[in-house]
Amino acid sequence: MMSSEQNDFITRISAGTPAGTLLRRYWQPVALSDELEGKRPIRPARLLGQDLVVFRDESGRLGVLDRDCPHRGADLAFGRLEDGGLRCPFHGWLFDAQGQCLETPAEPAGSRLCGKIRQRSYPVVEKSGIIFTYLGEGEPPAFPALDCFQAPDSHVFAFKGLMECNWLQALEVGIDPAHASFLHRFFEDDEPESAYGRQFRATSSDSDMPMTRVLREFDAPAIEVDKTDYGLQLIATRPMSDDKTHVRVTNLLFPQAFVIPLSSEMTITQWHVPIDDTSCYWYAIFTSFTTPVNKTHMRNQRLELYTLPDYRPRVGRHNNYGFNVEEQLHKTYTGMGEDINVHDQWAVESLGPIQDRTREHLGQSDKGIIAYRRILVDAITKAVNGETPLMVLTPDEAAAIQGPATMDGVAPSNSIDTYWRQVDANRRNGAFWKKRD
Repeated sequence: MMSSEQNDFITRISAGTPAGTLLRRYWQPVALSDELEGKRPIRPARLLGQDLVVFRDESGRLGVLDRDCPHRGADLAFGRLEDGGLRCPFHGWLFDAQGQCLETPAEPAGSRLCGKIRQRSYPVVEKSGIIFTYLGEGEPPAFPALDCFQAPDSHVFAFKGLMECNWLQALEVGIDPAHASFLHRFFEDDEPESAYGRQFRATSSDSDMPMTRVLREFDAPAIEVDKTDYGLQLIATRPMSDDKTHVRVTNLLFPQAFVIPLSSEMTITQWHVPIDDTSCYWYAIFTSFTTPVNKTHMRNQRLELYTLPDYRPRVGRHNNYGFNVEEQLHKTYTGMGEDINVHDQWAVESLGPIQDRTREHLGQSDKGIIAYRRILVDAITKAVNGETPLMVLTPDEAAAIQGPATMDGVAPSNSIDTYWRQVDANRRNGAFWKKRD
């Protein structure tokens, strides 16, 4: 258990809070590239409790600015893209992607006001279908050489979804290997051809057993958690017989992402990004090591579940998560449909807007969560004290953070470690885009 003060220390992220100070030391997803397509590439965004506007100007340059015009506070998300920048419709003040005021047309001829005005802007970069920004002070850290950033555009797909709860409880479900055997339990298995793009539906490596059956029949994994230079590696093993063991390797990518296998050919890198203290977006990059990603299929799958422009779930608290008694009795453990994102949504939102961790009782299956919270507290303390926390990287340090390894397969019980490392190496060696050491 922890005190309410300790809970606030690791959950609240507005400017000036301890956790907010930490998260502002990292690049944060602020929009999908898809959100800046079309005739008017401007999007409002709220990130870490700050209101922003994200836009792509006429020449293609990205900008992230504070949302309130520095003249009299009008909403720049309704601005006009013209004349090399974003123009406020209230009095025509014009700002470029770096926040420099270019024109104040309502002022008298010869006015020097424009040269004195600058809207606060933030560093911005586009990677693998996600637009990242940096809200902290000083130089932003270098990006690690993750698989999702090394793969070409043809081999990645990005999407996001809204969760109405604190970012930390949303993240922690991804470093909990045991929950999948219950929360995501299906009483029947799908045909293999329907598994593309869907979590826990494909077969594991070196097995013809669907992952749904593995989770259903072997529901008490042994969990090993190891500290790494990027966060944590979690290895969950489920003995299936004397000579075969299911092994699943996942990762916590500090500060707020995890990297997990989707199938034998694809991984998911997923960030949980605070909008404010009581809501967040998950941003995911799906990375293929083999064939190009079928982006149309993946996007259409997800648009069946989320509404635009806010990427709000069609099924959620507002309609009781689609709960159906007959389904819970005969088809799924939750009775909440076949989309595991809905299951996760219920699990983390049902904890309340900010989980009251003074009332929880952790067990052995929560090893990953316990280890992560210790790292998180240490990093927050360093950030508050002006020290360099984990994963605030120099270019040389960033180049050394690769992968990380993920896999899902059935191993010989006497050589689990050798097996999963070889499966991961074989996949990497087969990817034409993977940089070799």
